[in-house]
Amino acid sequence: MNTPPSQAPINTASYPTQFQQVILEKSQNFSDRPFVFTAISEFLHRHKRGYFTIVGVPGSGKSAILAKYATKNSNVVYYNAQVEGKNRAEEFLKTVCIYLVETFHETSLQPIPDNATEGSWFLSLLLQKISDRLEPHQRLIIAIDALDAIDRTVQPPGTNLFYLPRYLPDGVYFILTRRPFKREKSGLLIEAPSQILDLSEYPEQNREDVQAYIRQYLTPSPSPQAERGVESGDSSHIREEELIARLTTESENNFMYLHHILNAIAEGFYSAPYEFDRIPPGLKAYYQQHWQKIKGEGLSDVALQVLGVLTSAETGGMSAKAITQIIHEDEYDVAEILENWLEFLQQGVGKETTYSLYHSNFRVWLAKQISNP
Repeated sequence: MNTPPSQAPINTASYPTQFQQVILEKSQNFSDRPFVFTAISEFLHRHKRGYFTIVGVPGSGKSAILAKYATKNSNVVYYNAQVEGKNRAEEFLKTVCIYLVETFHETSLQPIPDNATEGSWFLSLLLQKISDRLEPHQRLIIAIDALDAIDRTVQPPGTNLFYLPRYLPDGVYFILTRRPFKREKSGLLIEAPSQILDLSEYPEQNREDVQAYIRQYLTPSPSPQAERGVESGDSSHIREEELIARLTTESENNFMYLHHILNAIAEGFYSAPYEFDRIPPGLKAYYQQHWQKIKGEGLSDVALQVLGVLTSAETGGMSAKAITQIIHEDEYDVAEILENWLEFLQQGVGKETTYSLYHSNFRVWLAKQISNP
């Protein structure tokens, strides 16, 4: 991966314990995603400052990408909004500002004022002071994982998510990850260079990365390969290639699905030939989180009908208009429901935008939840 020049190393061991654990967990068994890292590197070299956002459906590898990037680059300050208690703007500002003041020895801004977490003013001031001290080609990168997890109810309407600065000084960058969203509802108003990399727009590269991830997992280690759930012997290579092809297809380029299926194989959850229609407990728990978020405080009759259509569609996606014609409800209501669920949907772009649940395995699981409430 192309590693940008760095200043004095920022020691990730000084991060809050929760972030150390997340970085370690997310970057384990990581398979390189060269097209993403190349895009980040090109953005950094093309612009003096800016926002780079990685967008992808659940399980597409966003968190692993950002965690690995943080471990490989000493000039990255890492923050994860999915960690319990860290999805509020004041927590983000307090954590990041304290870290930056201590790391860059900005004694002129100590002690941090009580109102430092009320808006972006203090963070902006701090970033400007750090920018003024950076040498040519040095960079400060603040990486925020799962920006969509933020609790927006505690911020005034119209403010940037986490009060992120509208303007950035030279040498300062933000790398963000989030699930799909309507561009006009991104929650960010910025006057700085920006780029969005949507992982769904790179199916071939994702497929190559998925195959590399599977091969890396199946590569013999000091322990016998058979212990990882793959038979050995004269025909083991053929069986392994068949398994790789099968898993590549079943995964639909989803790394979270692969993570749980490969672990289940290693633990003997499946018997040969592998019956991947059985869902491992870890993957069920992951889907349950999605279901809770989709349900929210309850689903209307129209929402349940829309879900019924989405979970029954086995081929391709459906437009809001097509769903409307099936359930005989108002198209505006259907479109609004779909928009609320965008993070769990794949969108097809053509004459009309089509929608389908992000993974067929999740679709099948969700159909059972609807039929057995």
